[in-house]
Amino acid sequence: MGRQDRQDRQDGPGRAYDIVLFGATGFVGRLTAEYLAAHAPADCRWAIAGRSTAKLERLREELTAIDPDCAGLPIVRADVDDPDSLRELALSTRVVATTVGPYILYGQELVAACAEAGTDYADLSGEPEFADLMYLKHDARARETGARLVHACGFDSVPHDLGVYFTVGRLPKGVPLRVDGYVRTHAMFSGGTFASALTAMSRGRRAAATAKARRLNEPRLVGRRARAPLGAVRHASEVGAWAVPLPTVDPQVVRRSAAALDRYGPDFRYRHYAAVKWLPVAAGGIAAVGAVYALAQLPAGRRWLSDRIRPGEGPGEERREDSWFTVRFVGEGGGRRVFTEVSGGDPGYGETAKMLAESALCLAFDELPATAGQVTTAVAMGDALLERLRAAGMRFRVVAER
Repeated sequence: MGRQDRQDRQDGPGRAYDIVLFGATGFVGRLTAEYLAAHAPADCRWAIAGRSTAKLERLREELTAIDPDCAGLPIVRADVDDPDSLRELALSTRVVATTVGPYILYGQELVAACAEAGTDYADLSGEPEFADLMYLKHDARARETGARLVHACGFDSVPHDLGVYFTVGRLPKGVPLRVDGYVRTHAMFSGGTFASALTAMSRGRRAAATAKARRLNEPRLVGRRARAPLGAVRHASEVGAWAVPLPTVDPQVVRRSAAALDRYGPDFRYRHYAAVKWLPVAAGGIAAVGAVYALAQLPAGRRWLSDRIRPGEGPGEERREDSWFTVRFVGEGGGRRVFTEVSGGDPGYGETAKMLAESALCLAFDELPATAGQVTTAVAMGDALLERLRAAGMRFRVVAER
């Protein structure tokens, strides 16, 4: 589907904007706005949106230091508590990119508005319950209107989803494939990320019920299989580290890409790990996550944890510049074995802002597969987004092949 076809579907010439960034004055929103100011093409009609016009005006002034043309950057006032404003926002643009979370608390009405308006949507949600609930509520309508609802367009889950996609492309076709991903990071998280994690931890039963409802409603694969089992703690000699299973949204996203794309073969399996050099460090990390999870079940515990780092707070520029991530993939199938790697800088903020912005630009301007409904980054954007991110400085490379 070409750009003109997509514009016709969305009444592109009649819509004021190509991209609207919602939540632009938050911590990651501001970084995303700065990225767009520096990298959006000259013909990109974009705007910043949020509930505070005064904060948006201050941000616009700051963006003029990056691009003087931002002095005329449009401002859209929209509030998660005002569904009418979200519907107007969705109808004004071809793509909405949003940083406003926790998404299960603040994101549902915007997804509904985009699904109804036929507007492409991208977010940073790493919340499995939110993705499952939005699938149940809005996938069918988005398929009817042509909207692409793409969750997890940041560190959750672009490096992992596109990293597996990249790895699978270097393995034989039509055979069972096995891929393991090993994540290393050196970074800090923000108050917004921590708030989303605490919210997800506190909603375990509701999340499980929603996941079950989704499984009952999703079409079943016929003649193929795509799995993402949790795995167990083990020493992974292929990366020289202890592999600790990560029960994040990432393997679920990869499994959905594998289910949608025949290139992943007749029987696909993905396992997702943190790579930790020393076993005591791995054990300490597991214990710490367990303690946070236990505290998150109690209102008083959540309040205490939330006070440690509040939404809107995050690491400073110097700390972010010292941050990095690598994800090493080991793929096997048809008698071949390939080692690949995705790597970049600050995963939670600088690179996440880059991934969200490039996802929005990709949806707005690139030649993409004809898809609609709730789709993953690999299914919706695939090679186009991978090449965008490479051009923007993220590394996708083959380490070794056997």
